[in-house]
Amino acid sequence: MLLAVLAAAVFAVAANGQGSVREIRIAAGQTLEITNPRGRVIARTDASLTDAGRLELTSAAGVADGVAQVTPNSITIPATVRDRIDLELIVPERSSLRITTTDGEIRAEGNFLKVEARSETGTIAVDLPEDRLEYSLLWTESRPRYVADFSLEPVKERSRGRFEIKGRHSAIAESEGNGIAERAATLNARTARGIIVINVPPNEIANDLRERPLTEAAKGMVRSGDSILMEAIRRAAPKYYGDYARSLPPFRREPGLRESDSTASFSGPGLRRATVAVTDENDRAIAGIRPEEFEITEAGQPREPISVTPVEAPVNLVLLLDVSGSVEGYVNFIRRTARAFIATVDPRDRVAIITFSDDVKTLVTFTNDKAKLSASLDTFDAGGATAFYDAVGYTVAETLRPIRGERTAIVILTDGDDNRSFLPFDPLVSAVGESGALIYPLYIPSALVAAAETAPDRRVDPLRARYFGLSKRAEGEGERLAKASGGVYFPISQVAEIDRAYEDIARQLRAAYDITYRSELSDPDPNRPSPRLRIRVKRPNAQVRIDRVTDLNIR
Repeated sequence: MLLAVLAAAVFAVAANGQGSVREIRIAAGQTLEITNPRGRVIARTDASLTDAGRLELTSAAGVADGVAQVTPNSITIPATVRDRIDLELIVPERSSLRITTTDGEIRAEGNFLKVEARSETGTIAVDLPEDRLEYSLLWTESRPRYVADFSLEPVKERSRGRFEIKGRHSAIAESEGNGIAERAATLNARTARGIIVINVPPNEIANDLRERPLTEAAKGMVRSGDSILMEAIRRAAPKYYGDYARSLPPFRREPGLRESDSTASFSGPGLRRATVAVTDENDRAIAGIRPEEFEITEAGQPREPISVTPVEAPVNLVLLLDVSGSVEGYVNFIRRTARAFIATVDPRDRVAIITFSDDVKTLVTFTNDKAKLSASLDTFDAGGATAFYDAVGYTVAETLRPIRGERTAIVILTDGDDNRSFLPFDPLVSAVGESGALIYPLYIPSALVAAAETAPDRRVDPLRARYFGLSKRAEGEGERLAKASGGVYFPISQVAEIDRAYEDIARQLRAAYDITYRSELSDPDPNRPSPRLRIRVKRPNAQVRIDRVTDLNIR
């Protein structure tokens, strides 16, 4: 194989004193060796390039001239350079890379011929063609931690505590794939204690990559048939996922509490009822909207509202309680706040209570018996890790799916930090958006819970409350969950805010409208409002969310 020919820098551009950009000469079939002990190396291919590429160096401290040692076949950041310098390369397709870091991340994305990656503790993440991929993965000082978009060969334990996974994956049958040999890619990855990721977006990787048996929450998501959730579980635990999936019948419909009124398909134009929620710029529900304030259009054509009435149908509510180790010792606080929520709920609404730590446990299924709900709160203890994402995914897939089409909501009481789920956050957001359930996360810092327990009769000092903060990750995820579902995120900084949040949620659940109108469309799925249907309100900054549409035609 020919060696890469690196030309001298054609240009160097300073970006606010933080980096430089260089053109490099490299063609398909050539190999480039990159050494960057402390920094990150990101490389990708570009089909429009033929014999040239680009190298960018960035550093918070700035990149001095000559810091990168360039030879005809290599780029090296010397170990004597103390500042972190990150490298990003764009090279022609079918070129090869040999990359070495110590604790820096390695990413390679595109149509490479071969990628050799070596790191001590840095993540090695690749996205390579799956036409035919030969792989050799080696961990020298730890048990394997990896995630792949396809099933890998079994792990083999070698001498001196090393572990290896070696094999070949082909997405096309070799008898059908002309030119597979020419398109084959090779990955050789070696790490001491790092994570290896193959063809999986980093934001879809679970927090815990240990191969472990599926929890009840994970099994519920597999049973649901939801492709997003199932794929996420398969990636996190391919062996246990396969074993469990094979034990299930080809198709299994989970029993519902009762049949939804909206399961029939639309037969054509006629009367329909849209259930909508109207919110302001702060995502707070707006009540008291008059019928003449609504505007309806279908495919751009106006439709006259026949009637507009406040929604009277009950809501199916799930109270999801974090009872992990972060709140261990403060069980009474969780029970008191849960009972306060139950007291706030409208008597017509049905409530289910689910707790979660390492796994989920359903304390009580849907009921409007408040005495039964309150008594169930005496049946749990706290402790263990926090599988928060799994708990929400399970609730959507197992508890709410059988009653899809009805009004549903999830109220979550947690400190927000997940550390044990099979399910990554991004697939969870997608599943929540598809479910139709409103999500109301109440994120309470565990330090605030502790303060409330040590002084239960005293209002928390507002000046001290600022120290009881949530992690930035938890704050961002709480907002995304609520926004994806149409609910509201409540970051709690004082204990007194919990009761106000419950009252706000109760008002929002009642502030919905049933709008009856005559449709001219023929749409097949009543559970998915037509994208051609638009409902607006003649108020500044008012936003309308269509929860569901029901066919009212007489059969």
